[in-house]
Amino acid sequence: MSSLRVLGIDPGLTRCGVGVVDVDRSRRASLVHVGVVRTPADADLSVRLAAVAAGIRSVIEEHRPDAVAVERVFAQHNVQTVMATAQASGVALLIAAEAGLPAATHTPSEVKAAVTGYGSADKRQVQSMIARILRLDAPPQPADAADALAIALCHAWRRGGAGAAAAGVLTPAQQAWAQAERVARTYVRPTR
Repeated sequence: MSSLRVLGIDPGLTRCGVGVVDVDRSRRASLVHVGVVRTPADADLSVRLAAVAAGIRSVIEEHRPDAVAVERVFAQHNVQTVMATAQASGVALLIAAEAGLPAATHTPSEVKAAVTGYGSADKRQVQSMIARILRLDAPPQPADAADALAIALCHAWRRGGAGAAAAGVLTPAQQAWAQAERVARTYVRPTR
C-alpha cells in the first residue's frame, strides 16, 4: 500500500467535522475532502443523529477511506455537550463498523500533540498547522473541519501511516508516544 486514506471525524450534533487525508510512506499528507455535517439545533434528536449518519455515510461512499478516526469523548462540565458529542461519536463508530472499516478514537490532547507537538495547543494553532501540513492557502473553517483533519492525521501518523514506522519515519512526538506505550506494556503493578 503506497498511501493510507483516513476519514477523521470531530463528532458533534450541530457541527460534525469530517476530513479525509491521504498519507504516504514518508508521512506526507494531502487533502482529499473536508467539510462539516450540520444539523439544526431545534430539530428532534433522532433527526439530527440520522443527518449526521447520512453525512458520514456519504463521505465514506464518495471517498472510500481505509480507516476511520473519531475524537474520543472527554469529560466536560457541560453534561449536555458531552452527551451530544458522545451520541454523534457513537453514530460515527457505528457507520464505520457497518462499512467494514477499522475505527479508532483519539483524545484531543493526543491529536494536538500529533499535529502541533504540544498537547495543550489552542484551536488557532491546530488550524494553522493543518494548513501548513496539507499545504493549504488558508486554515480550514470552521474549527470543526480543521479538527477532523487533525484527527485523521493523528491516526495515520500514530498507526505509522502506510509503513512509516517500519521505515523509521516518525516525528519526535510519535517516537515519544511509542516509547511511552512500550514502557506502559512492560510496567508491572505492585501487588498489595
